[in-house]
Amino acid sequence: MMRSLYSGVAGLKTHQTKMDVIGNNIANVNTIGFKSSSVLFRDVLYQTSSNATGATETTGGTNASQIGLGTKMASISTKITETGAAQSTNNPYDLMLDSASFFIVSRGGVNYFTKVGAFEVDAAGCLVTSNGYQVMGWHVDPDNPTTIRKDTVKALYPESEENKVSAPEMTSKAHMTGNVDMTDTELTSTDGKTVSVSVYDSLGYSYTVKFKMKQDAAQPDKSLYNLEIDSITDANNVRILGADDTTTPEVEGGYTATIAGGNSIQIKFDADSGLFEYAGAAGGKDALLEITPQGTDRGDVFTAKIDGKDVDGITIDFSALTMFEAGGKSSAKMVRAAEDTTGGGRAAGKLNDVSIDNSGKIYGVYSNGETKLMGQIAVANFDNPMGLEAIGDSLYKTTQNSGEFDGIGSAVDENGGKMTQGVLEMSNVDLSAEFTDMITTQRGFQANSRIITTSDSLLEELVNLKR
Repeated sequence: MMRSLYSGVAGLKTHQTKMDVIGNNIANVNTIGFKSSSVLFRDVLYQTSSNATGATETTGGTNASQIGLGTKMASISTKITETGAAQSTNNPYDLMLDSASFFIVSRGGVNYFTKVGAFEVDAAGCLVTSNGYQVMGWHVDPDNPTTIRKDTVKALYPESEENKVSAPEMTSKAHMTGNVDMTDTELTSTDGKTVSVSVYDSLGYSYTVKFKMKQDAAQPDKSLYNLEIDSITDANNVRILGADDTTTPEVEGGYTATIAGGNSIQIKFDADSGLFEYAGAAGGKDALLEITPQGTDRGDVFTAKIDGKDVDGITIDFSALTMFEAGGKSSAKMVRAAEDTTGGGRAAGKLNDVSIDNSGKIYGVYSNGETKLMGQIAVANFDNPMGLEAIGDSLYKTTQNSGEFDGIGSAVDENGGKMTQGVLEMSNVDLSAEFTDMITTQRGFQANSRIITTSDSLLEELVNLKR
């Protein structure tokens, strides 16, 4: 008689535990990155009233007679690998993982793991969670600013003082493009056709270099042209250099300039095809424009180290020019940077925006047009992610059954996952399933309570046998 009472009590306890889990799931239905849990039951010890017997020649075998003693909780499992719905926030530091991976966060030198990618930046420019845990990842290789060094994870500082500005870079390349029409009257005038280009020095200041392009009258087939340095003005339209018609530049404002070592360069076209033939010496396609200071009071701002190489001047490529008929109008122009857009230089810039790609790489977008790699958010993967232990604040820590974190991590796209910027992962709680479980749990609790009341009635009848 008493066994049924204890079975009912065991049933009440286990259903209460399941109800506690369901209540926690529903309470966190709008918690970012929350992972729902479920409870499994199992039966417990059996009392054997008679053992099984084997068959003999004269008697048949009998089965064991056993009475169960109720139920108990088998496990509470968390749907930790099931991704919740996405919610767009347009916050550049809100991230969602579409994989079984975890963000790595740290406090006091201890690493923890989370699915919640609601990050922000603290006063030091460090990427942190809302409760101050530092987001971990890899830094840029100091020897190669375009690659990531994947060593031990460290705190990421996308908005450090160093990353808030983009250093200027001197213009090191330019090219001429377009068409030269031999019947263009500007090419045969005294002033010639004006060709100008805007360039930057090593401090990021802007200058306009102006050239005059003239047809060489001594060439009977009109296929030879002289490109002559005319002047250089700074961003305030102040002339820092002007040139006369000789091969020796006239110094104004403390600077002088040469192209291919002189004041001008000759550009030769093939008279039959109209295609570019050479510039300067026969076979040449480019020339060096050098702008140098006169006197110690001027900075040598057109000399710099770019990509580890000493650069002294601006290399101008002429090979894209043509000489075709164009109605008497020439379209020749000079463009800052090479044809592949490298070497254009830039002014100093300020951090305007942060972009994080699907692999977790963080890029700074600056007002001067530069995009700079600032680090990469690493993720952690576990052999048994359901073995992680939840410690609150949407954080997990490793256990003996989850597998250890190696301290290095991996890129989210290594296992086919991705990281999405401006999106947060919502709770993966399924309300319809939770309410269904709530109904079955309620009925199970009621049924087990009836076991107790019915057993109590039987005991009452037993006691009342003697009056």
